[in-house]
Amino acid sequence: MGLSQSVEDYLKAIYILQSEGKSATTTNIAKALDVSSASVTNMLKRLAKMNLLDHESYKGAKLTSAGNKIALEVLRHHRLLELYLKEIMGYSWDEVHDEAENLEHHISEQFEDRIAELLNHPTHDPHGDPIPTKDGIMPEMAQLSIAEAEVNTPYIIGRVKDQDPKLLRYLEKIGVIPGMKIEVLEKTPFSGPIKVKLEEDNEQVLGQAVASEVFLVEVEESTT
Repeated sequence: MGLSQSVEDYLKAIYILQSEGKSATTTNIAKALDVSSASVTNMLKRLAKMNLLDHESYKGAKLTSAGNKIALEVLRHHRLLELYLKEIMGYSWDEVHDEAENLEHHISEQFEDRIAELLNHPTHDPHGDPIPTKDGIMPEMAQLSIAEAEVNTPYIIGRVKDQDPKLLRYLEKIGVIPGMKIEVLEKTPFSGPIKVKLEEDNEQVLGQAVASEVFLVEVEESTT
């Protein structure tokens, strides 16, 4: 791409914020990248001059088509690498995020294509996040958190946030992983714990912090 790792990190972070329905404000970007607000302000001005985003003070940043394309390419590298590390190299799903962060800026397009072919052109990474296609199309992403789900309604776990290894290890231990059937049994009032049932009558009680990090897709009703 000919761009610095820092530029790619910013574009990816802004894309992720937007995909999650959040504003790409200086504060949100700084939090996502663990940098100072002053650093974000300087970088946004630089990226705007490169025509990779539009930025207005107090309104946040919005990627241009060029910036969006680069962000999707970096995300494709990252998520393919995560799956490769897990499925081929035997990493656990709580280890792959940081490794992919280090590698995503350095693989060639040929290496990317080889990974995709080896993995049979996957659509989602180990955490359920969608993998952009080669031509920049993003598959649908699960958006409904357990905290927002309806009671006594069948769902499938679509994805989980992947930045916290401790959370991932905990979720795997209790069986909260992508592809698993799940149903909310009870919601305690005033943002209290949520009781859920997984497959094989595995019942768990989740705090709001955990329930907000796991996203679901509705089960399609059979027409037969």
